[in-house]
Amino acid sequence: MQAVILAGGKGTRLGALTRGLPKPLVPVGGKPFIRYLIAALKRHGFGDIVLLVGPFAEAYRTTLSEGAALGVRLTRVPEDPTADTAGALALAAPYLDSRFLLLNGDSFLDFNLLDLVACDGGEPWLARLALREVENVGRYGAVTMNGDRIASFGEKAGSGRGLINAGVMWLKRDILAEIGVPPVSMERDVLPRLVARGLVRGAIYDGRFIDIGTPEDLARSATLLPLWETRPAAFLDRDGVLNHDTGYVHRAADFVWVDGAKQAVKHLNDRGYLVFVVTNQSGIARGLYGPAEVEALHRWINDELRQVGAHVDQFFYCPHHPEGVVPGYGIVCDCRKPAPGLLRQAMREWPVRREGSFMIGDKDIDVEAAHAAGIPGIRFAPHANLEAVVTMALAKT
Repeated sequence: MQAVILAGGKGTRLGALTRGLPKPLVPVGGKPFIRYLIAALKRHGFGDIVLLVGPFAEAYRTTLSEGAALGVRLTRVPEDPTADTAGALALAAPYLDSRFLLLNGDSFLDFNLLDLVACDGGEPWLARLALREVENVGRYGAVTMNGDRIASFGEKAGSGRGLINAGVMWLKRDILAEIGVPPVSMERDVLPRLVARGLVRGAIYDGRFIDIGTPEDLARSATLLPLWETRPAAFLDRDGVLNHDTGYVHRAADFVWVDGAKQAVKHLNDRGYLVFVVTNQSGIARGLYGPAEVEALHRWINDELRQVGAHVDQFFYCPHHPEGVVPGYGIVCDCRKPAPGLLRQAMREWPVRREGSFMIGDKDIDVEAAHAAGIPGIRFAPHANLEAVVTMALAKT
């Protein structure tokens, strides 16, 4: 999936704090602010990222290169002369998919991005906006709703509590036809016109939000964003928890979802949990299938989950078994449950907070692995509904 970041803002209100950098490259908690956005996008499956870099193409090339070290592909689109936000988007036309996510490069909303993608709403629409309630709309401009349609899209006027555009939009490429000749502003020109024609929808989210447009909020972000990166995790066994265990499942054709499984993963995503699948796959050691088949199935699982606005952050699997016949895999290891190796690997590679984390599995070995990794383990009963079990687990955290 594709995302576009408006990354050319100069940060005039920040003064000397920008040191000549665009706002998204200002250091926050030891790294450029934009890397928090890129990490959130990658988590949700957005691997193709277009940066609208204004006059700062060289700064982005030097700082981020082509994105390989971040696990994404970056395309830089320069802007000269100034084309404003919508005009900058129009310049990226040759690179854009039929639908894409557009983000402000100087604000961060911590929410399930895929929910906005999956809830397209009824036709017609060209834009779907993530909205956030704030204490004072004066800095941003108030938004009002009529059902799921945006009824008004205000300029920076008024005050008091209300809804704002939180800087994340799911757009159809057809919106380019509404831009016209740059310079054109998305906020001042394009969106108000589309609102008047009933073509903008919105969804309200209560995720943590910060905008680094002022020195005060930039200072706050240095503390908050590293803290927000660390979050609890749900570890899920695969066969017998996500899908019915019919024996060595390794093809999509044989994968049957457990009741409530997709909804359970989405519930965890909506609550801000990291979600990992940790599964023993001794069929590899036994020669029944190979790692490529397992990984293809896991990609298919995430494709299925995205249709409902959900995702698994990473799949961890053990290919070993002491009685395996495939060279290199017939060994005793520390990753085959009940050993906790897979859980500990996830905890090393991801910013997992143990407090609030838990494991759900259908066997005693899953519970033992969880306890060995220092988190609670929950035994999943046959024919149970996974969403109900997850809901109860979250209520106890």
